[in-house]
Amino acid sequence: MTEAERIRVLIAEDHTVVREGICALIEARPEMEVVGQASDGVEAVLQARALRPDVIVMDLVMPRKGGAEAIAEIKAENPETRILVLTSFAEDRLALEAIKAGATGYLLKDSSSRDLLHAIHDVYRGELSLQPSTALKVIRALHGPPEPPPAGATLTAREVEVLKLVAQGMSNQDVAQQLGVSERTVTTHVSSILGKLNLANRTQAALYAVHEGLAGDLPT
Repeated sequence: MTEAERIRVLIAEDHTVVREGICALIEARPEMEVVGQASDGVEAVLQARALRPDVIVMDLVMPRKGGAEAIAEIKAENPETRILVLTSFAEDRLALEAIKAGATGYLLKDSSSRDLLHAIHDVYRGELSLQPSTALKVIRALHGPPEPPPAGATLTAREVEVLKLVAQGMSNQDVAQQLGVSERTVTTHVSSILGKLNLANRTQAALYAVHEGLAGDLPT
């Protein structure tokens, strides 16, 4: 992998030990690099403006400027920047504020290193990365009831399987591993699902699955 292909990450975290730990984890990956660090929300905005990273891993509670406010400013200046919130707070209100401000993912600090790296990849690809414990409530708060699918729209048994896993917050890679197929096959299934149900994105697909009782054991 060339340097130009690496995921360029900015870390915004006010606790030095935590920030350095995240940096060490990311720098150990050949497909990622840390391009900058910020210790508060003001620095995060300035660093994002100067460095234009691919992904920002951002705490929500920081000095001088809170995470949600910083996220909104960064996204206003550069909508292409992907932001993954990494926080100690599981409150639904904070998750909703962060997603509304423009974050693409929301992860708790007690998650595993593997989960963090996986979430960075997800948001880099533009996929919504939420833990199942917060996904359903955020989806319901951000979107109204889904419109009914076109008359005659029928999903195959495999498409229903894929839809259920998408609704549980899995990425295409996770779904592929779960079903024992290629990620490209899953991408094709997701595109077919969206087309058949007249849905715009994965979030709407997840909401549709919840509405139809296909989302498994997500919390209500």
